[in-house]
Amino acid sequence: MPEISLTTLVLLCLAALVAGWIDAVVGGGGLLQLPALLLGLPHVAAAHILGTNKAVSIVGTTGAAVTYLRKAPVQVGTAVRIGLAALVGSMCGAFFAAGISSEVLRPVIMVVLLAVAAFVMLRPSFGVKPEGEDRAPLTRARIVTAIVVVGGGIGFYDGLFGPGTGTFLVLALTAVLHLDLVTASATSKIVNVCTNAGALAMFAHQGSVYWRLAAVMAVFNLAGGMLGARMALSKGAEFVRGVLIVVVFSLVAKLAFDQWA
Repeated sequence: MPEISLTTLVLLCLAALVAGWIDAVVGGGGLLQLPALLLGLPHVAAAHILGTNKAVSIVGTTGAAVTYLRKAPVQVGTAVRIGLAALVGSMCGAFFAAGISSEVLRPVIMVVLLAVAAFVMLRPSFGVKPEGEDRAPLTRARIVTAIVVVGGGIGFYDGLFGPGTGTFLVLALTAVLHLDLVTASATSKIVNVCTNAGALAMFAHQGSVYWRLAAVMAVFNLAGGMLGARMALSKGAEFVRGVLIVVVFSLVAKLAFDQWA
């Protein structure tokens, strides 16, 4: 573990807390936690930053997943299959990442995100289950589509580029499986646990994790994740929808800053 001041440690823990909350509600907590680690540990190799970030995130994601599973109608088997596909897709994306310029990808992702934001804002019913309506059964065709498109496709994007993966998962699961936003958030947490576990195993094998720092931050990330899941469950899809719009615009702003600042 590198030597860091108490002030830096406190700020990193606060970032982990808020990131855990954001991740649990709608994904995208990495928008805060990863930059915080980069700023707090400016002289540390990127691999150690990424490895430590994964070690922190998987704890909060797991806590959120467990909290959701107690009340949200999640089909765990389907979620795990999507997660395994995302793991394979992420490995493939990482393989091609060296040959792809982020300068080319950022504008494309920004356009996609703005289109998504417009769609969600113009369709208030998106991801909101009408009062008293039962959730539609998951057909085989929709499950296969989710495994290939959501798991493989978004997993590939995660390995290739990464920012906003959790948010894309929530949106895609809502659209493909016809889930409400709360159930989609719950399902995405199980998928995230699978992808985080694969990435963390690789970083750990390479010795690129500061375990003691990760353990301290993980306590706060776990608290934020469990709190976020409980708030999403209690406040419902409209609350998740509002947070989703804020996160999407925040992600667009960050990508624009990285591209042109």
